[in-house]
Amino acid sequence: MSDFSIYFQLGWQHILDLTGYDHILFVLVLCCSYTLKDWKKILWLVTAFTVGHSITLALAAFKIVRVDTAWVEFLIPVTILATAFYNLPKRRKQRNTYVLYAMTLFFGLIHGLGFSNYLQSLLGQEANIVIPLLSFNIGLEFGQLIIVFFVILLSELMLKIFAVSNRDWSFFLSSAVIGISFIMALERIPL
Repeated sequence: MSDFSIYFQLGWQHILDLTGYDHILFVLVLCCSYTLKDWKKILWLVTAFTVGHSITLALAAFKIVRVDTAWVEFLIPVTILATAFYNLPKRRKQRNTYVLYAMTLFFGLIHGLGFSNYLQSLLGQEANIVIPLLSFNIGLEFGQLIIVFFVILLSELMLKIFAVSNRDWSFFLSSAVIGISFIMALERIPL
């Protein structure tokens, strides 16, 4: 198995790991208010997130940036909470796509710091980290697209078969994620 395929597999498996569901929650609330016809917007959002965490993964892998892990682990559920609040119906009327892209890119930077310790432990003493870093990030993007596929599929089922409005569905998912991420943030407050 080549280095590319090894790190690609590690990337998508890491994002889809149910024990690290905070990243799954983020992608869920990022795209839960969209439908299949919005696939281009969703792709741009997920890519903005990937670009953000790719930047901090690279900076951490090259030992340019070092951060306190406790703060990163606290900030990750805060990003999920902020994104879920952004989805609430009152705010949806005021949503600006470019603000959402910028917010997603910024939050990707924070999530990338969360991945950095994991990736550094995998890379160990690798002489060339460019290919592993690139393939890991492509694997993460692939894993995120799998999450998006299931969220959009579930959304389409709810909207078309059960006649739930997009507004109500987004409100339901976002509210649930607000509760989960609030508890996660409380549990992770750095002391």
